[in-house]
Amino acid sequence: MTIAEMLEQSGVLALLGMGMVFCFLIIMIVAVTFMGKVIHALGADKDPGVPAGGGSSVPVSGAGNNAAVTAAISAAVNEYRKGK
Repeated sequence: MTIAEMLEQSGVLALLGMGMVFCFLIIMIVAVTFMGKVIHALGADKDPGVPAGGGSSVPVSGAGNNAAVTAAISAAVNEYRKGK
């Protein structure tokens, strides 16, 4: 087998492999899209805990207003820095 034949065979094999991967990705995209439409049609994508308006029933405070969260984050950062 000559170098030219080996290069030709390796090129065909590379194209075949890339083609198979491309086909698989196309099939996977179609399947995921189809399943998304089925789930949406069945209404399974709705969270039963969320009110009809789509908002949360608990008001979200602004960033930095919760002192306990800020203290916990500060303590975690300090512990992380001590470990280095």
